[in-house]
Formats: sequence, C-alpha cells, structure tokens
Amino acid sequence: MTRDELQHIALDKLPPEPLNPLITRQFVHGSQSMLARILLRQGAVVPRHSHHNEQITYVLSGALRFHFDDGREIVVRAGETLVIPPHMPHAAEALEDTIDLDVFAPPREDWINGTDAYLRGK
Repeated sequence: MTRDELQHIALDKLPPEPLNPLITRQFVHGSQSMLARILLRQGAVVPRHSHHNEQITYVLSGALRFHFDDGREIVVRAGETLVIPPHMPHAAEALEDTIDLDVFAPPREDWINGTDAYLRGK
C-alpha cells in the first residue's frame, strides 16, 4: 500500500513497537501527516531532540512534562494539547503512566525507517 491510498486502521490493534523498557508506540501515516499513539510508563524520558516536523501532542491520560531550551517547562495533562513548532528543541518526561496522541506534519521519516536512535536508547 502506498501512502497516498485510503487507509482504514484500528490504531489500538496495531502491534505495539517497544522503543525501550518504558516507551511503546503505534503509528499510521499518509503522505502529509502521521498519527502516533504513545504509551509512556511513569519516569519515561524522551531525550532532548528537534525535528523539522510540526508536532501536536494530545494527552489522553496521565501527564507529560516538556522541557524547552528557553527554560520553560510545561506540564500537559489529560485533555490538554501542546503544539510544538518545527525545529524547536524539546524533551519530555512522564510524570505518571501516560497515553498520548501525537500528530506530525510531515510524517516522521526517522520513525518510519527506524533511525530514531534517541528514543531507542542508542
């Protein structure tokens, strides 16, 4: 299936991809955007990184603390959204067990091809 074809997918039925002992994800993507369901155990850390993709994070349950280079810390709780512009360095930590949905535009090619070593502890 090419990325420009119609897709009908049950996101929660996709096999979870373990990235490290505390983070797993499931994602789908088209040619212009990506939707990811990420499960983070309390204490999980997403190391500082940046990407050319716009990111919209929506927390379904739990809470994430985001850290930005300008010193800001923003806690995003269930029902809240954070929009991160392209090229803005950030890190995150799970304050409790958390499920979030991330939308990326364009799709994260590093996630698609498995070269996202910063999430895999490499």
